Amino acid sequence: MKYKTYKSSERGLKETNWLKSNLTFSFSSYYDPTRSSFGLLKAFNDDYVAPENGFGLHAHANMEIISIMLAGSMNHIDSLGYKEVVHKDWVQIMSAGGGLRHEEHNVGDEEVNFLQIWIEPKLQNITPRYQRRYFPQEQRLNKLATIVSNEEGQGHCWINQNAKLSLGYFERGQEVKYKLSPVNKGVFVFNITGSLLVNEEPLEHRDGIGVWGTDHVHVNCLTDSQFVLVEVPINH
Repeated sequence: MKYKTYKSSERGLKETNWLKSNLTFSFSSYYDPTRSSFGLLKAFNDDYVAPENGFGLHAHANMEIISIMLAGSMNHIDSLGYKEVVHKDWVQIMSAGGGLRHEEHNVGDEEVNFLQIWIEPKLQNITPRYQRRYFPQEQRLNKLATIVSNEEGQGHCWINQNAKLSLGYFERGQEVKYKLSPVNKGVFVFNITGSLLVNEEPLEHRDGIGVWGTDHVHVNCLTDSQFVLVEVPINH
């Protein structure tokens, strides 16, 4: 097994009067040549948006962009015609493909916290696509829920890549054994809350670890914990 840890205290930071972005990988004005990506996982941002603020209309192309809502309420308006509001425990994905524009703002009274995840696509210039699904925390207790997959299905969002995202919410003492796809894959684990051991490596609040060169990842929950697993092609 090979691995690389990404401690919360070592992340990059982009901060304005309304946005705080904790950046695991190089993104925007933050650049660290040792943290450019984890395989095709290009961005993993832990974002906080103040009420009545947000991201104005902007364009994306040929990127898979996933948002996992951890707190608050955010609207979504795009050039495909979607106009809606998502809340805690919702997951969105835009397969930007040949190009789309969108905007999103905090429309609630509390700070929004969401994970913004970018993955390189498998096919270029596909027809843009947007999906969202709801994964209530109480229905995920001691279960590893698939939230994004390259397989079509009603229970998760679809992605234009050989990738899979899973969301875990487990009680103290629970163990999870996750089996990786055998072809050129790694998995990035991000600890949202609690304390974990991932293949015996400790992860505290908002720490991450990238693992490859093994066929499985073993997660031990030292406390009640919530975490995300992002399985992607990797060429380390």
